[in-house]
Amino acid sequence: MKLWRELLPFLLGLVLIFGMLFAAYQHGVNVTEAEWSAKWSKRDATDQLATATAEVAAREKEQARQQSINKVIQYGQKTIDRAVADAAADRASSDRMRRAINELTGKLSTSQSSSDTCAANASQATTRAALVLADVLKRADQRAGELAETADQARARGLMCERSYGAISYAFNIN
Repeated sequence: MKLWRELLPFLLGLVLIFGMLFAAYQHGVNVTEAEWSAKWSKRDATDQLATATAEVAAREKEQARQQSINKVIQYGQKTIDRAVADAAADRASSDRMRRAINELTGKLSTSQSSSDTCAANASQATTRAALVLADVLKRADQRAGELAETADQARARGLMCERSYGAISYAFNIN
């Protein structure tokens, strides 16, 4: 037992030394961990700031693109409305012409049926030809109006598409 009493202070000293060494090691680990944590937090904050800045820039670009597209749409709609108004004016003019043709054909038909003279009989074929030509003119004018309206609207839509592409390609720097 005597040996035990002699070794006890030595063993306690060793345990104390090992405890102090472990505490120093643990302190070093904690300090290093705190330094790395601070570095990562700083890097994360920088990344978040960069992400927010990039997002704001991307949103501004998108808004500029959308405003450009909206202007093109407004211009296109005005062009289409103008084409529709022109078609309506042309239709009204065409209707007036058709009414005049109808009046003339009515007069020709009336004059043909009311007279029995030799001149009326001789010009009967001419009158029928004039009536057929008047009918052909009415139909041709009506169809031309329909085609013109369709062509005007198609042109306006094509121009709107072209301008939209131009606005988008300019926004994306596409050459």
